[in-house]
Amino acid sequence: MDLDLSHPSIEDLRQAARRRIPKFAFEYLDSATGRELGLKTNRDALDAIGFMPSVLCGRTKADLQTTLLGQKYDLPFGIAPIGMSGMMWAGAERMLAQAAVAHNIPFSLSSVAVASPEDVAPHIGNNGWFQHYPVKSAELRRTMLPRIKAAGFHTLIITVDVPEESRRERQRRANLTVPPKADLRTIVEMAQCPSWCLAHLREGIMPRMRFFDDYVPQRGRESFTHAGALIRGIPDWQYLQELRQEWDGHLVVKGVLRPEDAARMAAEGVDCIWVSNHSGRQFEAGPAVIEQLPKIREAVGPDVPLIYDSGVAWGMDIMRALAKGADFVMVGRAFQFSVAAFGARGIDHLIHILKADIEANMSQLGVENINRLAEYLLLND
Repeated sequence: MDLDLSHPSIEDLRQAARRRIPKFAFEYLDSATGRELGLKTNRDALDAIGFMPSVLCGRTKADLQTTLLGQKYDLPFGIAPIGMSGMMWAGAERMLAQAAVAHNIPFSLSSVAVASPEDVAPHIGNNGWFQHYPVKSAELRRTMLPRIKAAGFHTLIITVDVPEESRRERQRRANLTVPPKADLRTIVEMAQCPSWCLAHLREGIMPRMRFFDDYVPQRGRESFTHAGALIRGIPDWQYLQELRQEWDGHLVVKGVLRPEDAARMAAEGVDCIWVSNHSGRQFEAGPAVIEQLPKIREAVGPDVPLIYDSGVAWGMDIMRALAKGADFVMVGRAFQFSVAAFGARGIDHLIHILKADIEANMSQLGVENINRLAEYLLLND
């Protein structure tokens, strides 16, 4: 099968994933909170951003290499952390890490992934980032950080926009638990996806949060469906300051929308700010992320690296974010759709989709350097 003909878009990969994985897994990945207005807000704002093409530019060759936090990457986008990635497809975290090294882009492992840092360590090369959810005690945090560093992750992402669990209604209706319940409904859903079941049998593991599991007491586990809930803390400025002192690698703060918050983070010594609204998974009544991006760029100045995510569905969206002030773009759901749809082959295909779309659109604009995209923005009067 030629995926470029049968599945040329991220939506094609999404639909293939929907058919191939159990409903509880798809609803966890695909849903947002409330009425899911946050998804629409992000999409509408991205679609409103246009460019003015230039003609008679001759043959152009897009230069997509990007330097972020002192490391050169071959593409201006990377793999965002997604919790329970290995539930989408067995071994997903390993396959994503391997693809990141092969294509020289960052790979971010969630602290609530199925794979542990040690599971993924042999596959991350120098491209490993680790996403940290704040924990309840400083002692627990100081136990975790050396373990993450020893596994080879050089960049730490602290996610700050999840103070509490959100109410994702589709996810709740799907009756998701971690690990999945052995009830009739769940068993029937899994049985309808034989390839998914066989992949998990080959891996020999059931989806659960293996990193956090190591810090959860054995007794009482059966009464909780989310190991992270047992140790999750609510971040504050003191937490960030202590983390900055304890982590000697690059520190990225993810989930920032307010310019004044971003400016204070830069003053606190944060290395990079990740502008995001968790793709509408936490709060639906906030602003479009892309509209906050230039405001944050103005607040922190030109030298603080900014990452964008939320709502990326085409290579054009990556161009829009770069033109509006981002240095780099992270892609989340789409990578999970790709691995659920076609395994490792799907990941390579998604990277091809995004890269080819960027190259084609830059050729249409007549621009070769992604750092010049802002010059081609279509400005509204």
